Amino acid sequence: MNTSEFHSAGGDSSGHAGRPRTPGALVQALEVLGRSVLGALETLGGVATLGWQVARWAVRRPYRVQNLFAQLDFVGVGSTFIVGLTGLFSGMVFAHQSSRAFEMFDAESLVGPTVALVLTRELAPVFSALMVTMRAGSAMCTELGTMRVTEQVDALETMAVNPIQYLLVPRVIAGLVMVPLLTMVFNAAGITGAYAVAVLGKGVSAGTFISRTQQWVDPEDLFESLIKGAVFGLAVSLIACFKGYYASGGAKGVGQATTEAMVASALAIVVLDYLVGVLLH
Repeated sequence: MNTSEFHSAGGDSSGHAGRPRTPGALVQALEVLGRSVLGALETLGGVATLGWQVARWAVRRPYRVQNLFAQLDFVGVGSTFIVGLTGLFSGMVFAHQSSRAFEMFDAESLVGPTVALVLTRELAPVFSALMVTMRAGSAMCTELGTMRVTEQVDALETMAVNPIQYLLVPRVIAGLVMVPLLTMVFNAAGITGAYAVAVLGKGVSAGTFISRTQQWVDPEDLFESLIKGAVFGLAVSLIACFKGYYASGGAKGVGQATTEAMVASALAIVVLDYLVGVLLH
């Protein structure tokens, strides 16, 4: 039997049998899902560990007050305009849409309390944290990642300066303190926008708008807004610091770390919004 007869008789079939079988679509999907879950758990554990280290170093001397005030200014004062503008138009849009619905039931007087409750309980803390994430969180991650890949963090350790205390503690405290305050700015701007639309645009009585809002909105709603803002600010700052502090791979790695930080922060905000809401109610 020559070579061509051998291949025609069974050589091709044996060759096909020797090839590795490619996994099916289901197996590949499970592998991707498994890697995503493991990556999420690894990030969660790393953020928790970093949070513990930040808490330890936050109460130890020396207290770097100048760094803290610089971060308070960057995170809080620098984000006031964008948060206030977002709150103003959010309140205006929600008041416009809700007034159209309440007109069907001749209940325009409920526009004020409806907008105020939605703002204080949900929109203000969530949107304020998202604005801080996009503006300050991305900058934190990029700055720390650049310092890591250019060995500036290693230089701090060489000079006997703990980088967690020097770099991370001021940023985390700034997020924890300033996001609740920005949430109150969002509430004030949102209710102002709702007042302008309902009273000036839709003809609702100013006295009715104010009295109904005072009647339905309790101090507990504002307290919930502050608590959510603090939780979101802590989570966003920790995630941004974690991704940036442990970035690697040069400029490409810094960009990838910033993208991952923004996605993880947004997911953390919506998940924590549900969990904190359940605990408070």
